[in-house]
Amino acid sequence: MQKRFSLFLFVAVNLVLFSTSRVNGEEPVVMAHYMPWFVVDHGSEKTVYGWHWTMNKVDPNVKIDGIRNIASHFRPLVEPYDSADTKIIEYHLLTMKLAGIDGVIVDWYGRRNLYDYEMIHHRTTEVLKMCERLKMKFAICYEDKTVVEFEKANQLHEDNRVKHCADEIQWLGKYWFKSASYLRYQDKPVLLSFGHEGLRDKEWGETLSSLDSSVAYFTEHDKQSAAIGAYDWPEPSLGLEMQNRFAKSASDWPVAIPVIFPRFVDYYQEAGVLKGHSDISDNDGATLKDTIARAKKMDSPFIQIATWNDWGEGTQIEPSHTHGYRDLEILQQAFRPELNAENLRLPKLLLEQRHQADADHAQLDQIANLINDGELSQAKTLLDK
Repeated sequence: MQKRFSLFLFVAVNLVLFSTSRVNGEEPVVMAHYMPWFVVDHGSEKTVYGWHWTMNKVDPNVKIDGIRNIASHFRPLVEPYDSADTKIIEYHLLTMKLAGIDGVIVDWYGRRNLYDYEMIHHRTTEVLKMCERLKMKFAICYEDKTVVEFEKANQLHEDNRVKHCADEIQWLGKYWFKSASYLRYQDKPVLLSFGHEGLRDKEWGETLSSLDSSVAYFTEHDKQSAAIGAYDWPEPSLGLEMQNRFAKSASDWPVAIPVIFPRFVDYYQEAGVLKGHSDISDNDGATLKDTIARAKKMDSPFIQIATWNDWGEGTQIEPSHTHGYRDLEILQQAFRPELNAENLRLPKLLLEQRHQADADHAQLDQIANLINDGELSQAKTLLDK
């Protein structure tokens, strides 16, 4: 995106979705970077799709080979969706859980109403609610470059940059950080910031020192002064070499979050939005396998997947018409080999039945709970009726 839980333990036949080791640091907590910025407005005459589906270039009302066209080289296995749709959020999180993913790191722009920031905030709220319901982890990656946009829009004076960001994080502390689902490190809420275009290093120090309570703060690629560590991210110009550089730098930090990703093939140049970036080839799944192996070698408490659903940059592991469930099956084999790949299809079957006009939502809620609890045979039986 250059544009850019409480503990849950149960035992089920052939399926253990969580174990104490996965939240106590003995095994990495696997988090998927999640974009809540997709909009679909079903108007009376024509469905209107938001920028992240169209980039003001493509019309998803047009189908190619029966599949809606979007501003991406790939197509989701489901219809282009609205990120506020709780049915979609449920489908995403249940599919993640069955792939062995523990939660999401949501790309968040704060609460102020500029561009689509406020809309993203409301959709992020729905994601957190679903994480709480499904006992999955949740964390925030704060796009602090928003301060620059507020300054351009004359909504923020440069002298108030620190106060603005501190107020946003204080709000997180008052509400979302208190959730049992919120990801923590050494009993502190984990907070990431994206890029280095927003607050300066010194300003981040001032921001964090003004908070009522401390956070486990991570910066992108390089550890800044106020951070306890950094997280890695795909860098198209460097390809997989970026992971080597990150691992070398991280050896001097208290903690780091390595990244795994399947590819980087953006649509910016085709849409006329940006020049576009170099591609990182999918290489028939080898890129994902390679980045997983490199990340596991770092023996970190967390691993971030970049991304679950950035369709515009082509880094998504969300099931697609191109790759199906392949990426999730690779993740299963790497982190949770005891899981069954066929069960990955159950949340989509659930979603399809929720979309039916005569849907029995009470029974579908029961099925969702069965999937969430690992009672997959029973869930499949009810879905097949």
